[in-house]
Amino acid sequence: MSFDMSAIVVGIFFGFIGFGAWRYGRRALSGRHMLLGVALMVFGYFIPNPWAACVVGGLLTLLLFWP
Repeated sequence: MSFDMSAIVVGIFFGFIGFGAWRYGRRALSGRHMLLGVALMVFGYFIPNPWAACVVGGLLTLLLFWP
């Protein structure tokens, strides 16, 4: 499995969003935000296609703000 440079950049971008969500969840004692933050930080290692990574990362980010 080879990773394209754009897939790495997308993974890093969503990783930063995930880290922010994880920190927020830890301070607010919100398990949902902590779990989604970890998922955003980790999913980039398993999806080598940059377009699929954008879709998955966008959906996970959308779930952060879903009530």
